[in-house]
Order: sequence, then structure tokens, then C-alpha cells
Amino acid sequence: QLQLVESGGGLVQPGGSLRLSCVVSGSVPHIYAIGWFRQAPGKKREEVSCINNSGKKTKYVESVKGRFTISRDIASDTVYLQMNNLKPEDTAVYYCAAAPNEYYDDYGSYGDWGQGTQVTVSS
Repeated sequence: QLQLVESGGGLVQPGGSLRLSCVVSGSVPHIYAIGWFRQAPGKKREEVSCINNSGKKTKYVESVKGRFTISRDIASDTVYLQMNNLKPEDTAVYYCAAAPNEYYDDYGSYGDWGQGTQVTVSS
């Protein structure tokens, strides 16, 4: 069983930046792929990005490509989501989740959800 804790959300103006963190603990956290997801009010949860256990493979949804960067620090079992050039449509609760590494790019395989962190992009 893994535990995932997100942090780093907040209120930012359009064009601004935030860095989200996801600390993973529990049973051998470094063997899992980690994904970031988000859910805006009244909308379904959607995938944002994912990274495999080594950090060498990443994937992004089209709407965040070129603006968001996912990375992981294996030593601290932390996965980051650097978000630049934020837009009002990025406003959502952001969650991280884990998946078996062989399914890192299968967003349907993710579970062990964190509690989420709110990101609000507004002037």
C-alpha cells in the first residue's frame, strides 16, 4: 500500500508558475510509475502527465505540452509537476496517483490517490 501526499497548489495569475510536489511513501515507492491528474468543478477527472519509475519516460496530454514538466527525485521519493504559463482553464484540484511501472502510460491503471491540492489561475 502506498501513500501519496500532494502539495504546492495555490492562487496564481495567468501566465504564472507553480510547482506541485507528490511525496510517495509505503511499500517500495520507487518501483512505481506516478501520474498527475486534475479535476475541475463540474468536470470529470482527467489525466495530465505521468512518469515511469526511473524518470526516463514521460507523457503529457496535449493541452499541457510545452508548459508542464514532470520529474522525479528517486532519493526523496518525490514527483514534481512544474507548471508554467498557467491558464484559467488549468484551474482544478490536482491529484497524484501510482501505477505498476509496466503500465506507466495507461492512465486507467493508476490508483492509491492522494488528497489533492487546489490550483487556481485567476487575475
